[in-house]
Amino acid sequence: MTTSPKPNALPWLAASALILALDQWSKAWVLKALPEYTAVPVIDGFWNWYRTYNTGAAFSFLADAGGWQKYVFMTLAFGISGLMAWMLSRTPRGDWKQALPLAMVVGGALGNVIDRFAHGHVVDFIQWHVGEHYWPAFNVADCAVVGGAIGIGLFGLLAGKPQAKGG
Repeated sequence: MTTSPKPNALPWLAASALILALDQWSKAWVLKALPEYTAVPVIDGFWNWYRTYNTGAAFSFLADAGGWQKYVFMTLAFGISGLMAWMLSRTPRGDWKQALPLAMVVGGALGNVIDRFAHGHVVDFIQWHVGEHYWPAFNVADCAVVGGAIGIGLFGLLAGKPQAKGG
């Protein structure tokens, strides 16, 4: 007697595709509608649209490294996305606490890869600040990667140890 395999969480990659589409749509809007390096207030004193570019990673890490970092970050994003897809293939479909954060990281990582491939840099446009204290600009893909990473960590901690099956 054979048992059919349990449905895996690969269909959650549809959430990755949705994040990717939203990210690329928002960046196309930014490139078309926003001036470069000019703050456009959304909420005075807190939130601006601010079109800028990042050739590095988080907080412009390695932004001035000479260009090689683009390929390292693209390779890293593909590797992480592949790992997350593999993890989804081993996750039960109904386990949204594990599947959704993984899918978010995949969508965000690939969104920024598309930018690096198409433009040579990542398009950032969300700028938060309090007075003269500014958080580095970011985008929808960055939100997905950070949110997914937080979800992976938080739900992983809350899950606790798996219970051993009694015999």
